[in-house]
Amino acid sequence: MRKFLPWIIIGAIVVIVIFWAMGIQNKALGFSQAVGKEWGNVDASYQRRNDLIGNLVNTVKGAADFEKSTLTAVIEARAKATSVTVDPSNITPEQLAQFQQAQSGVSSSLSRLLVSVERYPELKANQNFLKLQDELASTENQILTARTRFNESVQAYNGYVLAVPQKWFLGSYPEKPFFKSVEGADKPVEVKF
Repeated sequence: MRKFLPWIIIGAIVVIVIFWAMGIQNKALGFSQAVGKEWGNVDASYQRRNDLIGNLVNTVKGAADFEKSTLTAVIEARAKATSVTVDPSNITPEQLAQFQQAQSGVSSSLSRLLVSVERYPELKANQNFLKLQDELASTENQILTARTRFNESVQAYNGYVLAVPQKWFLGSYPEKPFFKSVEGADKPVEVKF
């Protein structure tokens, strides 16, 4: 029995190390899944905004005959934003920047549309328009919340995957990029009537 004791101890240590490594992999997988889920929430929030924009444009178009270029810009920005997709499991900083740039175009053209609407008092009083405007404000808040939660899940994921000793076992789990504000977001928005 004493002759096999060192082999038994070595075998037990190997089994413990294997289960420990599996635990590291499983925890990293859980963090990765959380990032994917939160990205799905970000995507759903943007999709809700894109769906609302169509209704808003139709309401504005029906109630006011004004600058076609503004409506066209909103419609084109919306189409461009919906064409950019990101795979949360293989997200890269470049993909995220492209997605943010497309969404920034929607925000910018939507702001111009809402400023243009200020010239039409009958539209501003329209209940459908007011309700859509409230829905858009609510959706923008949902987008902010979803982006914040996405960044929190990326922080937890990156913190786990990049820490030692996990880093040694998790070569197939690359660092994920954070959602950053678009360039110029630190400056106040100038609204002109």
